[in-house]
Formats: sequence, structure tokens, C-alpha cells
Amino acid sequence: MQNKSKAIQDLYPDELAHCYGCGKNNPFGYQLKTYLVGDETIAHFTPDEKFTALPGSVYGGLVASLLDCHGTGSAAAFACVAENIDLENTETIPVRCVTASLKVDFKAPTPMGTELELIGKLRSIEGRKIWVDMTLSAKGIICATGEILAIKLKSNV
Repeated sequence: MQNKSKAIQDLYPDELAHCYGCGKNNPFGYQLKTYLVGDETIAHFTPDEKFTALPGSVYGGLVASLLDCHGTGSAAAFACVAENIDLENTETIPVRCVTASLKVDFKAPTPMGTELELIGKLRSIEGRKIWVDMTLSAKGIICATGEILAIKLKSNV
């Protein structure tokens, strides 16, 4: 697979880039950025106090939404690779995915104010269905695992 210097979400067409979690055209959202590095994807996010569940810990909804957005971005990246779309030489990608199913398992409290790392690995692709396995960790400790079934949209319009 390719190494990517530009975030997958930055390659989404403008009309499909409004997601609260990862949309480049949503100034109020997280602005999560997923990068293809070798045969996996990576993203980072540092939560602040507005995402508190218990003092010092992030609420589970943030963890789920980060895995959701990283998962669909990962699915788009993996679909592009499978379709031989050169991510280094394009301004937009013709692939956008949406979530069909998301499973999250919480393994440890997710700390506040610490950079979180999300890693995605392709499980399989069957037609428009793309399965991705993910981890969310803080300082090397896995706080949550996730699996997503993402569906490739039929068209970008």
C-alpha cells in the first residue's frame, strides 16, 4: 500500500465533506484526519474538557464517534488502494463511505488531554462492503477497539 502525506478526509469532494467528526468543511467539528501509512491507517486527536465523562476521562460517545470517522476514512483509503487509485496524485477521491455497523469495546478509561492514536487495519472488501478493525490508544494503552462495516457510496452526488 501507499504512504499518504495528505489526509483522506481532505480528498473528499467538497459536497461530501461536512461530517461533524471529520469534515474539512465543518468548522465546528473535530476535524479528524486519517492518513494511510503502509498497510494501515492512523489518526490522532487530543480531547479537552468539553468531552468529560468523569473527571480526567473522556465520555464514550467521543470514543465511538472518533472510531466511526476513522473507520469510514480508513474504508475509503483501503477502497482506493484496491481500485488502484493513486492517492498521491489526486485532488479528490471518487470514494466516500458511510457507516452500516459500528461495534465498540471499551477496554480502559480514555484519558483527557492526552493525544489519542487511532489505528485501522483492513479486514476485507466485498463489493461495496468494507470491514475495518481499529484500536484507540493513549500512551500505548489500548482504551477501545472497534470494528466497522462501511458501505461505499454509489456516487458522490
